Amino acid sequence: MKRKSKKSIKRKVILAVGAHPDDIDFGASGTIAKLIQEGAKAYYLICTNGNKGSQDPKITPEELVQMRRKEQLEAAKILRVKNVFFLDHEDTELENNLELREEITKVIREIRPDIVFTIDPLMIYSRLRGFLNHPDHRACGQAVLDAIYPSARDALTFPHHLREGLRPHKVKEIYLTNFEEQNAFFDISSTIGLKIRALSKHKSQVSKKTLKRIKEWARMMGKKGGYKFAEGFKKITLRR
Repeated sequence: MKRKSKKSIKRKVILAVGAHPDDIDFGASGTIAKLIQEGAKAYYLICTNGNKGSQDPKITPEELVQMRRKEQLEAAKILRVKNVFFLDHEDTELENNLELREEITKVIREIRPDIVFTIDPLMIYSRLRGFLNHPDHRACGQAVLDAIYPSARDALTFPHHLREGLRPHKVKEIYLTNFEEQNAFFDISSTIGLKIRALSKHKSQVSKKTLKRIKEWARMMGKKGGYKFAEGFKKITLRR
């Protein structure tokens, strides 16, 4: 699938949802940077505070929360993301429950995105990259899909939102990060540098070796999509 033209993406609103600080930058930041350059407005929503994502026994959870929030804000600034929302759920304890779905629904109704990026909840592991997918990732992805439909669409779901001035909203397109299966590819040849710069801000999570690996994975995805560097997704187009 070829990427959208500049004309079709201009003035579109994008919401990218990740479980942890750094998730979006790993999976979709090259694409988001490209779409921003073409006239879209993008927002990040981070579901957890990332307070357990370290192997350093000397750092406290409280210190890690502040560090990772700062890293994410600096990364988003590089990409020119308009705003970052933090829900601050406990790391490793994210659940697709009513509370999380309402929080995501509220952001959807507030910024009214045309396009949503998130993690594919069906990706339990990646043979290509050699890892098990974090349970927070799967809970996040499923909660986002459930918030998009039916929650954000239906006025009688969380009706108190209406009293707050938040109207129902229908998302048009969803892109799910999945490292094993893709049906849509975005050319990030011109923004791979921004992706690497954004990821380099996540110093608590990313090493120089990891950055090199990320670039190689983007090159491999580019071969699948017909570009020098690419990010690949499962695309869902919603018609109702």
